[in-house]
Amino acid sequence: MNYTELVAAIKSYTENEYPTVDVNLFIEQAEQRIFNSVQIPDLRKNVTGTMLAGNKYLNVPTDWLATFSLAAIDTTTNEYTYLLNKDVNFIRESYPDTDNTYWKKPEYYAVFDDTTFILGATPDIAYGAELHYYYYPQSIVIAGTSWLGDNFDSVLLYGSLLEAATYLKDSAETIMNYSNRYKEAMELITNLGEGKNRRDAYRSGQARIPVKGSGGPV
Repeated sequence: MNYTELVAAIKSYTENEYPTVDVNLFIEQAEQRIFNSVQIPDLRKNVTGTMLAGNKYLNVPTDWLATFSLAAIDTTTNEYTYLLNKDVNFIRESYPDTDNTYWKKPEYYAVFDDTTFILGATPDIAYGAELHYYYYPQSIVIAGTSWLGDNFDSVLLYGSLLEAATYLKDSAETIMNYSNRYKEAMELITNLGEGKNRRDAYRSGQARIPVKGSGGPV
């Protein structure tokens, strides 16, 4: 289902000729709800960069949604250390900035703010960084097509209809109907996210809050 077909279906189901700006809002809100609810193996990326000596912060990509894995790489031996996710306070207390005797190859990371990870420990030398992450794909509103539209159009349609019904303050029966259909469709896509599909891949299993960053790891 492409964007034009999705808009036509929304208007047909609701029997309402919404302005384009409203329909687009329903669709984008549905996409956000879906992507924040499940991690989809097909929507993963891998980026590389550098953890700088003396700098405990690492930029996250602008389309970052959730971390699958983050590794610090010794560029001499090519040894990978996969970092464990911790709380910001744990890293700050365990690896204080004031004492460089704590600096070494990072073992932990945390989401510091909407643009960066914080590392523990602070790197003592430059290390390679490899981030494998789930990403926010471009909206079908902008691209005209999308992974959801091509593979799970029912969850996108009923998610959009649920947003529209809520916006219109439809009857409780209508909202419940769309909600139930949406939940049924979400079960299918959740099975994919939980590995109950053709693939067998390691998952971190921990969802993250979507953020807007300033680029990939540096």
